Amino acid sequence: MYSVPSTKKEQVRKSNRNWNALLEKYRVLLIFLVLCIAAGFLSDAFFTMNNIMNVFRQVSIIAIIGSGMTLVILIAGIDLSVGAVMAFSGAILAGILTAGFPLSVALLGALAVGLLFGVFNGFVVARFGVPSFIVTLATMVIARGMTLVYTKGYPLVVSNELYRYIGNGKFFGVPIPIIIMFAVFGFMYWMLKYTSFGRYIYAIGGNEETAILAGINVKSIKVAVFGIAGLLSALSAVIYTSRLMSAQPTAGSGIELDAIAAVIIGGTSLTGGKGGVIGTLIGALIMGVLDNVLNLMNVSPFYQSIAKGLVILVAVLVDSKFARIKK
Repeated sequence: MYSVPSTKKEQVRKSNRNWNALLEKYRVLLIFLVLCIAAGFLSDAFFTMNNIMNVFRQVSIIAIIGSGMTLVILIAGIDLSVGAVMAFSGAILAGILTAGFPLSVALLGALAVGLLFGVFNGFVVARFGVPSFIVTLATMVIARGMTLVYTKGYPLVVSNELYRYIGNGKFFGVPIPIIIMFAVFGFMYWMLKYTSFGRYIYAIGGNEETAILAGINVKSIKVAVFGIAGLLSALSAVIYTSRLMSAQPTAGSGIELDAIAAVIIGGTSLTGGKGGVIGTLIGALIMGVLDNVLNLMNVSPFYQSIAKGLVILVAVLVDSKFARIKK
């Protein structure tokens, strides 16, 4: 006669597990939607088309770098050099253009610089077993110093009108940076979900020793992952330099922290093996919406930094809560 209460309790527990699983899967999207609704109440200008496009355009650079950072964090690594690599890639691009070379050469040169830095990071991490935090910290200092040496501390102005279109042009009314951002995320989503390379990334982040025993070439995957992160940093430099039509020696300062924040807010675990680029895109948009609505309300940048830090802290606490629930 005690079976009915027991069955009801089991149903309640099952319902709670299903609800927690659903909430865990869509919590980032839910936070984003709630933030947008609140932003609409706080400012009448938020839901205007120009403002929405501005939010997407502003987050495009952080989001693109964040997509590469997602791969690095998925293998339980970190890349602190992305901002400095972005600055040096932009400086090289501007230098090649001002020297009179075609735009195609300048673009290839900038992307090659980012790729080489990323591959170097991955090689040192994989070959010598040095923690990625240390390796990329050193690379950050090196790349930043090389940028200052190359530019002599002054901006390099670019005058190529075709290049201006990349950062400032529109295609059917949609800014080019937004199109590039969605193209990158579409490719990255496909790669992680439908290719063996993507499955290897999750396997390495989940348990590196098991991945090695399964026959996965862990060292090659790590080099490739860091290479992609460096390449996407250079792509962001292409967009950023085009928007300003100049290469700033201080470009990308602190952007690595924003990229890491977008990844964490998006639900990717710092311990690796869990997360994805869609969450990172939503995480970047959350940060963009937060910055945008605070700007519309004329809130001091100092308070904006505090608000951004609190959002990151809440995201980490929520991730920790759900990790305990799963256990």
